[in-house]
Amino acid sequence: MVERKIFAGPRIRRMRMGLGLTQTTMAQALDISPSYLNLIERNQRPLTVQLLLKLSAVYKVDLDELQGEQGGSAGQLREVFADPLLAGEIPGDQELIELAEAAPNAANGVIRLYRAYREQAARLSDLAELLSRDGRIADVAGPRLPLDEVHGRLQARPNFFARIEDIAEALYERLSPGDDMAGALKAWLKGEHGISVRLLPVRVMPGLRRRYDRHSMRLFLSERLSPCDQLREIATEVSLLAMRAEIAAELDALALSTPEANRIARFELARYASHALLMPYGAYLSAAQRLHYDIDGLGARFGVSYEQAATRLTSLQRPGALGIPFFLMEIDNAGHRLRKAGAQGFPQARFGGGCPKLNIHAAFAQPGQILVDAAEMPDGGGFLTISRTIEGPQADFGERVRRTALLIGCDLAHRDEVTYGRALGAGQIAIGPACRLCERQGCLARGEPPVTRPLGLDEMAAGFSAFDFQ
Repeated sequence: MVERKIFAGPRIRRMRMGLGLTQTTMAQALDISPSYLNLIERNQRPLTVQLLLKLSAVYKVDLDELQGEQGGSAGQLREVFADPLLAGEIPGDQELIELAEAAPNAANGVIRLYRAYREQAARLSDLAELLSRDGRIADVAGPRLPLDEVHGRLQARPNFFARIEDIAEALYERLSPGDDMAGALKAWLKGEHGISVRLLPVRVMPGLRRRYDRHSMRLFLSERLSPCDQLREIATEVSLLAMRAEIAAELDALALSTPEANRIARFELARYASHALLMPYGAYLSAAQRLHYDIDGLGARFGVSYEQAATRLTSLQRPGALGIPFFLMEIDNAGHRLRKAGAQGFPQARFGGGCPKLNIHAAFAQPGQILVDAAEMPDGGGFLTISRTIEGPQADFGERVRRTALLIGCDLAHRDEVTYGRALGAGQIAIGPACRLCERQGCLARGEPPVTRPLGLDEMAAGFSAFDFQ
């Protein structure tokens, strides 16, 4: 059996310097040359068994310590450099291991700085939300990454783009799809641009939902997609071709700072345009009012999914033809907020969306069921919230299903106009914008202390919350 070579140069150097020895002095004590010790300290020579025994005898060194690795520090450094701000800076783990080995104190310093950065970023975000509730502009925790910049810009403004809505309605009239929207879109692609649509099995296109091949003039779609999602992908391709100028104009109006942010926003606008094409504004608003905003009913009427129909409700804000101002939020089962949007901008200051008592979290325990609540905010305002899980692409056997939850809500004053309002009882669920911004006393669901109040730790009395405060 081949023995593993032990390279412990940085630790030998730290030990020597800690003892205040020169390389010559230590080399003499170990019966080796100074040049050989220098090679050992630079990890250009391994430690031999004889040298390990000599180190143990002369300096009382723990051999297990010499043979161990700085796995903990290296693992924590991997977490640091996995952050989107640093991703790609280091191509592999070897450099992190070398840093943890050669300079453990510096490695620990990097880890502490990163943790402090994350904590301060969270506190600045909380401060920004507190200031925004008072009507003050607070960009202290503004977006840093291109995706964050796009999401921040879209969440802060109404989810309505007039240029796209107008051209989408005109295109819908020209298509005259009748009961076969997919056929009409495919015919338009073929007739106007010579593009044909083809479904591909998962084994041929395992990691993509769609791909446009310019050489063969074919749009490939994955069989993993549901028929509704396939239809949206076709509509997205049509929108990118037929509404190029309108999408570009709306993109310019967003005034984003980087090419990558513009690329991401262009895709978001194309997705918006696909919904506007599949569910034309006037027809959709009329149907929504007749059906009292029944999302399943709207999905059946227009041949779209629950998620698509719900998303479209947040965009009914055309001047002179307004719908109820809905907003929505989508999360995964780990609590990550994937997207937020609103007819008047997502109500971050009033609603927040970070309370663990929201029914969007309970939806994962009841997949496919619609949960309806009346939520009361600390200031006395209320919201009607409707939550349901939505399924991702078809999963292979043995693969976990991608399931997210969607919350769509509106001001409680509209409860009588919405079919879901009939399911409400007399009581309301007391929620807050987020634990760090909420000052409700005795909340059993509290996950963090509020930033505005000191913890009220008392050895003589303790409440049910783990974060009692004064």
